[in-house]
Amino acid sequence: MHPLFHALAFFLHQLAHENLMLVTAASAMASAQVIKFLVASIRARTILSERLFSSGGMPSSHSAMVTALGTAVGITHGWHSDLFAIVAVFSTIVLYDAVGIRYAVGQQARFLNSLLGSSQDPFKEQLGHTPQEVVAGAVLGVIVALLFYTI
Repeated sequence: MHPLFHALAFFLHQLAHENLMLVTAASAMASAQVIKFLVASIRARTILSERLFSSGGMPSSHSAMVTALGTAVGITHGWHSDLFAIVAVFSTIVLYDAVGIRYAVGQQARFLNSLLGSSQDPFKEQLGHTPQEVVAGAVLGVIVALLFYTI
């Protein structure tokens, strides 16, 4: 195997050993992005590689990431710990932002694009999430964390 692959594998192994919570959260986010890519590509019947790195869509990668982190903290430090409370508060803000504020901005962009037509580059419309996309991301985050911490 290529030496770069070995170096990357060693780094990821060390990171997982030293900061499993970070790896858990990142894995949940990456899983959501891959699922989002697959769902969008299947619906469009073509490969939409841009969906691997874009916001919005099913499931929410932000929701998956913060709920995986919250679940990992709860399992590790206890559900009544100060650290879990901190993570829960910030996770709630992220979830609210995804379904509320960023979704509303996307709706406004859609409206502005309809007014402006093709006279300029369109505003990005898919920024936030529907409640279903946020819930799906949150469930995925919990599942990923449980896989990391119970197996």
